[in-house]
Amino acid sequence: MANTQPAARPANPRFSSGPCAKIPNYNLDMLSDAPLGRSHRAAIGKEKLAKAIEMTREILGVPSDYRIGIVPASDTGAVEMAMWSLLGERPVEMLAWESFGAGWVTDVVKQLKLDAKVQTAEYGQIVDFASVDFDRDVVFTWNGTTSGVRLPNGDAIPADRAGLTICDATSAAFAMELPFDKLDVVTFSWQKVLGGEGGHGVLILSPRAVERLESYTPPWPLPKIFRMTKGGKLIEGIFKGETINTPSMLCVEDYLVSLEWAKSVGGQKGLEDRATANAQAVWDFCASRDWIANLAEDPATASTTSVCLKFTDDRIKDGSAFAKAVAKRLEKESVALDIGAYRDAPAGLRIWCGSTVETADVQALLPWIEWAFNEEIAAQA
Repeated sequence: MANTQPAARPANPRFSSGPCAKIPNYNLDMLSDAPLGRSHRAAIGKEKLAKAIEMTREILGVPSDYRIGIVPASDTGAVEMAMWSLLGERPVEMLAWESFGAGWVTDVVKQLKLDAKVQTAEYGQIVDFASVDFDRDVVFTWNGTTSGVRLPNGDAIPADRAGLTICDATSAAFAMELPFDKLDVVTFSWQKVLGGEGGHGVLILSPRAVERLESYTPPWPLPKIFRMTKGGKLIEGIFKGETINTPSMLCVEDYLVSLEWAKSVGGQKGLEDRATANAQAVWDFCASRDWIANLAEDPATASTTSVCLKFTDDRIKDGSAFAKAVAKRLEKESVALDIGAYRDAPAGLRIWCGSTVETADVQALLPWIEWAFNEEIAAQA
């Protein structure tokens, strides 16, 4: 039988897991209020940065006594600032179940040279949080961007923990509920769930994290862009919009536009609902077919943003080549851009289902995946 192409196409074929799809109906005219050519230290620059921090707090529900700072080098910069500034005062436990978590392990063990306890899980699985010693400082990702596996909740994290919890939440923030009472450091980049431009990170600190910063000096040198204290006191300006280095005011304006859009769709709850609807469309598609499956083994830990899929058909001769060919075929048809699995992850597809993606576009994409799958199966014959 002929493998007929689907009639409908996604209106927006951008399903990249970062930078991610812009907000619906985005256009550059939305950035006309950006104070270009002005100093970020001028009143208007400080005002814009402070507004970005205030709106972040409002939408995410960040407690009033937590600090929020805009920092350099995307989520990576925010995580590195936290680890280099906070770790070393007490024992450390590192948790990893995907590429970026594994990268944090490497930095702590090989660069900071800390004798950390390391717990890992294979792609599609998650570390058993019931076995974690939270009297240690614990570093982990909330959502595995490259594995499609997330922490379902913070129930296993004790309120009376002695250590700090440092959470890389870059592909979770805004699309998943984050229990801030269980998290001492939260980092993310606005280029993920809100589809902002890359290069800037956000660092959120609990009072416990601030106390550590003010009472502990790491034994290693700290580069200027990592320093958050002076004379044993937190540099409060960082958390009021006085950034460590020069931010792009164009990117800040873009973030503000995205935050305003987030409010218009119902804030945190609306953003969560949009991502969940997108992911559910993919899950339902996989459930009704025997040749494709979610990489996440437990539905309770399946990501609602970076949905990772694996091909399970016995006829596939070379899994990696097959998955790449499917992704290439979809890109050639301009129905899905950048959905190949991450380079370190198992062969398959990765569909970004974050809040800026329209469910109708996800639904339009899925028949095309089936079409591309059948085309590649036929090509093998």
